Amino acid sequence: MALPAQPKIYHICHVDRLASIVASGGLLSDAALLQQAMPGTVIGMNHIKQRRLKELTLTSQPGLHVGECVPFYFCSRSVMLYLIYRQSQELTYRGGQGQIVHLEADLSATVAWANAQGRRWAFTLSNAGARYFEDRADLSRLGEVDWDSVQARQWQQCKDGKQAEFLLENSFPWHLVERIGVHSRLVYPQVTNVLPAQGHRPAVEVLPDWYY
Repeated sequence: MALPAQPKIYHICHVDRLASIVASGGLLSDAALLQQAMPGTVIGMNHIKQRRLKELTLTSQPGLHVGECVPFYFCSRSVMLYLIYRQSQELTYRGGQGQIVHLEADLSATVAWANAQGRRWAFTLSNAGARYFEDRADLSRLGEVDWDSVQARQWQQCKDGKQAEFLLENSFPWHLVERIGVHSRLVYPQVTNVLPAQGHRPAVEVLPDWYY
């Protein structure tokens, strides 16, 4: 698969975190979250979060730890979502995928905003929580991402490539969230009810194809 003309990026979170995300003006990195406790369910793996915070740095952005960045995938229906769906023993959260929402943003718009703000960013060619990965901070090299793997529905043989990430230093502004994908009509009102009455309200859609 060729590089998409307009790549999108995706962050997943539990629906009960949305209110605090909106209230704080966007998503915060794990490092920033350590400075201010936020309400809501944590869905990540704690040991991986610690590794990203303390051990893993970006070659393309020297001195910047992975955990100091807000992480995104280049696809919905991620490997992480599959672990949540299967209620993996690796996870503390065992609530399944029904309450998980996808926040979708545009890659080019995000990079333009980051550059204007002097905010560092990078993308990886595989899972940025692994002990080895390659990263880039040059959009002209985006074709090095294995886009066939990123978009694969059956990814057991290409798991590493599917887990490529986009990383944005410190925080991600709410106004760049273009769309919110939810699993079902049951979750839809939980999302729309916490969106601000005034200000930015991303489109909310029931998108079962984004789930397992």
